[in-house]
Amino acid sequence: MREKYYFIAIGGIGMSGLAKYLLENGYEVSGSDINDSKYIDKLRALGAKVYIGHNEDNLPEDCIVVASTAIKENNPEMQKARRLGLTIMHRSDVLAKLSKMGKFFIGFSGTHGKTTTSGLCSYVLEKAGLKPSYVVGGMLPDIGTNAHSQEGKFFCAELDESDGTIVKYSPDVVVVNNLEADHLDFYKNGLTSIIETFDKFISNLKPEAKVLINNDCKGATQLSGRKFITYGLNNADYAAKNIEYNEDFTTFDIYYKGEFLSDMKICLKGLHNVYNSLAVFAALRESGVDTALVKPYFANFTGMGRRFQKVCEFDGISVYDDYAHHPTEIKATLSSAKSFKGRNVIAVFQPHRYTRLSNLWHDFLNAFDEVNHVVVTDVYAASEAPIEGINSERFTKELAEKHSAEYISGSIKEVAEKLFPKLKSGDIVIGLGAGTITNLGKELLACREESLNACGK
Repeated sequence: MREKYYFIAIGGIGMSGLAKYLLENGYEVSGSDINDSKYIDKLRALGAKVYIGHNEDNLPEDCIVVASTAIKENNPEMQKARRLGLTIMHRSDVLAKLSKMGKFFIGFSGTHGKTTTSGLCSYVLEKAGLKPSYVVGGMLPDIGTNAHSQEGKFFCAELDESDGTIVKYSPDVVVVNNLEADHLDFYKNGLTSIIETFDKFISNLKPEAKVLINNDCKGATQLSGRKFITYGLNNADYAAKNIEYNEDFTTFDIYYKGEFLSDMKICLKGLHNVYNSLAVFAALRESGVDTALVKPYFANFTGMGRRFQKVCEFDGISVYDDYAHHPTEIKATLSSAKSFKGRNVIAVFQPHRYTRLSNLWHDFLNAFDEVNHVVVTDVYAASEAPIEGINSERFTKELAEKHSAEYISGSIKEVAEKLFPKLKSGDIVIGLGAGTITNLGKELLACREESLNACGK
């Protein structure tokens, strides 16, 4: 008889992907979450039983319980699982299990770019008809799913390093996009701790596994333990040259060990997406994929959800949503604003976690040079306790010494209500952060609707 799985907080983008993959492989899946969502709707359509609200009565007495690091020991379902002596698997253990189901495993890791690279890899394989299996941290454009189990050779996944669990995986080919200090609530010694974890991860890989690293990233080049395959703009095995940026697309040439290999066209914006596309192309080639088969589909990939995603447009104003919550990610996202020549670009930044804002304070202050104005909202705590002296009001005062900036307090609905009257036709609004800032576009549209109703239109 196949095992039963119960997911605590099944509705998140990562947990729902794992649950979907298990359902497609014939396992019985149930779970709970505090709110309904489109991800939960998809799971129910596949046969999952999902409860809204965490209650010990939800939990079957003969299941494997799946939880993430975010689930605390005082969760009533977790407490019951402990009392019953049920097997409790971390979400990383489930992903590791899925990766060992006989597929060729391509993994994408690093501080930034994991979702985009794993998603792009899955997308081009899917569009090329190679029927890949995948579990990624976002919805694939056009395809509309974050996970799928199919009969093709390849399994693609995003490998999260935030809690050290990356050491559990053993991909056949792995990309290390970049390494920087982040998740400092877990990595107490910053980049040093991250590199130690990645060195352990690499040392555990099979001897024949291939590791691709970004040769232009100082953190990634500090890794050791084996001979790496490099990619970058210069002095790398795979090099992107002759980069040309246009408003709607970017083109570049790919060289391998100094010899021209292929041209490339992508519709993603920013230099970081040149790196992302180059990494995926190189990983697929090293995995034995016929790159001529997948290359045309790079140009069709419009990006993962919450990665510089246009969420609405009204009265000549365009609103974008981006998950960027680290200074380097913010810089990379805002570098894309260069294509909006002559337009007023407003960044709405919701700091994510007090620890991240505290540890990277000065880096955040220098992350907004590409925009005309910055709106800073209250910190999204993500269950953290406040830190004395670390708050958005103080941060905005320091930012305003070098940049046009203002602090708007309250919920994202209240932020939208205060921002909306200031917007003018031609403005570009970019919401930045991993929290409730994702609702900014929806709330601005609601403000516009209310304004039209008030005018009797």
